[in-house]
Order: sequence, then structure tokens, then C-alpha cells
Amino acid sequence: MCVTCGCGTNLGAKLSLHSSNSADKAFSSAPASNRGIRFRAVGTHTHNHAHQHEVAQSDTLRVPGRDTETMQLEKQILGKNQLLAEKNRQWLSERGILALNLMSSPGAGKTTLLERTITDLLSTIPITVIEGDQETANDAERIRAAGARAVQVNVGSGCHLEADMLERAMALVNPEADSLLLIENVGNLVCPALFDLGERAKVVIFSVTEGEEKPLKYPHMFSVADVMLLSKIDLMPHLRFNLDLAINNAISINPALKIFPVSSYTGEGLEAWYSWLRTQFKNADVKNTALLNSAVANAV
Repeated sequence: MCVTCGCGTNLGAKLSLHSSNSADKAFSSAPASNRGIRFRAVGTHTHNHAHQHEVAQSDTLRVPGRDTETMQLEKQILGKNQLLAEKNRQWLSERGILALNLMSSPGAGKTTLLERTITDLLSTIPITVIEGDQETANDAERIRAAGARAVQVNVGSGCHLEADMLERAMALVNPEADSLLLIENVGNLVCPALFDLGERAKVVIFSVTEGEEKPLKYPHMFSVADVMLLSKIDLMPHLRFNLDLAINNAISINPALKIFPVSSYTGEGLEAWYSWLRTQFKNADVKNTALLNSAVANAV
């Protein structure tokens, strides 16, 4: 259940394993915790409003604070998720796996970035991908075509991945030690920011087609991110987009944010992204650092 919008109540989810070496395998899990999550949606997404909204003399409508019962429920759900996230983080750390949680609006270029990263690095770095979407296995099929193994998690009417979903997906695909695990979260700039999965770092992808004010409109997402990839910069000649303003807006929300303008189409800026990946592998004490250095050097 999403404590922000209420989605995902009594719904199920579906996991599908995709591998470059085998045919697709479907897997339906038992109910996750006590929320009835299996890996295919059967629930509905409803919003109930039992209160009135008062509009002040302003151009901005501000919703009143949530009641104590709702806030307590949020605390319980997030607390349980955090315990599972820490379990995932320990499992990943013990195996030298660098896990990154990639988040963005729908259509910002997450999957295309993953395809390009896989194409450039897979020959020397083991890469596994966990794909999150409401429906279809389309993105996992694209990842498989690029050469990497992938698990597709369909959350139905849900709006984000959670730590228990990652745990089940990792058990299914079993990423190898000293490798890179890329998690493509459901396209949404709100709820994924609330749920720790156990990743080493959060990466937000922000397309130039979305406008310079995106970080200001969705500040929580940008405040929790470690990296911002400003994607599709090859389209800038065709847009009225102020790159400096977009970067300044993001920094105003999170001064520590690492920002890389990139184009998955032309390859511009990807060298900096790969360099950051190399640094993260070193910090994680991955055993095959020399292998990663070779892969990055070959890619750029």
C-alpha cells in the first residue's frame, strides 16, 4: 500500500524472469507480508475524500495535514519496509553488488539509458536489471535484447517498488557477486522517493523535455537522490530549455547532488556517468575493481 496516494491496496504483482540464455519464465509469489502482494495486479486504485477543501485567497491550494491515524499507518508501513531494505542492503554488501535505484517520470529515458550502459559495459561487467512497471514486460524484453538478464516486476495499480519486491526479484534472478544491479523503478516522481529498497544510491533521471522547474515541483525526489542524470540533451537545439537554470534549481533543492547531463542517443556525457560508477565500485570494495576500470576505459 502506498501511504501517499493509497494505491496498491489488496493488489498483487507478477514477476517474470528474462534471460539472454533461456526462455521467459513466469513466477507468481505467495502473498508478500500481510498485504496480499503477489506479482500481478488485481486491486483497484481509489482515493476517498471525507473532508472539504478550503480555498484561501491565493492561487495555490494547500491540502490540510493528514490525521493522526493516517500518519501512524504511514510510520508502520515505512518502518516495515525499512527493515526489509536493510536486510537487502546487507545481502548486497556481503556479495559486493552495487545496486542503484533509478527513478524518473514516465518517458524520461530510464530504459534507454540502461540499454546504452549495458551495451557499453556488459562485455566486462556482470549486469542484472530489475524492471518495475504497472503492466507489460516490454522493458525487460528490451534489456534482454541488450544482453543482460532481467526480472520484470508488474505492480498493477501500484506506483512504486518496495523492499519486499526487490527481495523476491533478487531471489529469482540471483545476481552474481561483484556485479552491478540496476533497478528501474516505476515511472513516478513521488512515491518511489519514500521507499528505500536497500540500494547503494538513488539516481533520478530528469529529461530536458520536462522543463527546468521539475526539481522545484517535486523537491522530495531530488532531495533524496544522490545523482541526477539530465537526459536527452541532444534534443536541446529543438527546445527552449535553460540548462543552467535546471541545474541551479536542482542544486537549490540538494546542494550535494551529483549532476551529469547525458544523451543516451549520441553518448555525450556518458563518460562522466561511467566514471561515477567506477568510483562507487571502489567505495563498495568490489573485488574486481580492475575489471571495472577496464570496462569503463573500453566503453569511453
